[in-house]
Amino acid sequence: MPLRGNVTAGASALLALALLATGCADGRDGAASAPPASPSATTPHGYVEGAQEKAEQQSRLLLNDPSGGDTRVLDLITGESHEVSRAPGTSALTTDGRFGHLHGADGTRVLDTGAWTVDHGDHVHYYRTAIRDVGRLSDGPRTRVRSDAAVTVVTHGDGRAEIHRRADLEAGAPGTPRPLPGTHTGAVVPYEEHLLTLTDDTEGTPKVAVYDREGERVAAPDAECEKPRGDAVTRRGVVLGCADGALLVRADDGTFTAERIPYGAGVPERERATDFRHRAGSDTLTAPAGDRAVWVLDVTERTWTRVETGPAVAANTAGEGSPLLVLRTDGVLYGYDIATGEQVSRTKPLLKDVPGTGPDATAPRPVIEVDRSRAYLNDPEGKRVYEIDYNDDLRIARTFDLDIEPALMVEAGR
Repeated sequence: MPLRGNVTAGASALLALALLATGCADGRDGAASAPPASPSATTPHGYVEGAQEKAEQQSRLLLNDPSGGDTRVLDLITGESHEVSRAPGTSALTTDGRFGHLHGADGTRVLDTGAWTVDHGDHVHYYRTAIRDVGRLSDGPRTRVRSDAAVTVVTHGDGRAEIHRRADLEAGAPGTPRPLPGTHTGAVVPYEEHLLTLTDDTEGTPKVAVYDREGERVAAPDAECEKPRGDAVTRRGVVLGCADGALLVRADDGTFTAERIPYGAGVPERERATDFRHRAGSDTLTAPAGDRAVWVLDVTERTWTRVETGPAVAANTAGEGSPLLVLRTDGVLYGYDIATGEQVSRTKPLLKDVPGTGPDATAPRPVIEVDRSRAYLNDPEGKRVYEIDYNDDLRIARTFDLDIEPALMVEAGR
């Protein structure tokens, strides 16, 4: 597979995503790569300065080897691997669908992967532009980053939170953040033009708090979340992981409500769902249930399902009738029927040694990234990524050979 050199920022500064809404009411698709023919001409629907609009999702994988810092962006459309600046010591890798966040002991570095999707409900736009470094969002470890179309919020390990303008990141710089009042437990989550969080500014169990974009606290449901860990944004609302299950916070015409989704029985702390993974846009979440099972949370139906999988390393699902995908310690990828818990498919062994298991339990575990048609599994020791057609008995559709060990992986362009 061909390798490309460093990709520099050749695109113009991007406008704020607010411009994307221009003309969206009619649902027409138009060219995003050319400016209007004249000042009096109507701006093409979905136009974004400096970006190209495409007819299909522009999926890319951001990959990192923490030991040496080698970092790549793998373009899943062209199959090309793009080398970017090294980021040694990365301990975690997250994304908001466009920007990759490389978390480390000295702060969080941001990389624009150059691919993203804008979902307007009745239609979507797909964009691609140059890959480039944006800079650092914060100094210090244990930061959590959550974003929407307007803001990116960094929550520090000590509970402080800062709000960045998304338009600044799109223009290629972090900008100057504004502090959010209060001390926050878990990540501050942008949602429905507000900021949703759990606060511990009073003694006792953390309670739901809602702020507007100016940092003013507004009315919030009287809801608590004991020992919160994990969060996810779905079309049905924000899911917060709590000791007794999940708390679903929703907004309807600016009014926020909270609904509990309990496990239904006592669950030991080590078997709680605390690390949610799902396909972007899906309302079906997965999370480890200890070492030998996986939780599946159907947010629409408000139900938990525990699938007994055996020794699970990673899990994910596309939802909507698709199988639950589970990588086990034997290096085999399995497919399970979520409703029955029955194993319905499996691959040959894909990973010879599974990181994060056995003697080296501290190494990053592989992950399963899922989009609307494919799943991706990273194999650090084999220096490769597998593309899997989960709708065709887990067929290996493509194998991407790399020149680094991709211990950390996220999918952007979604």
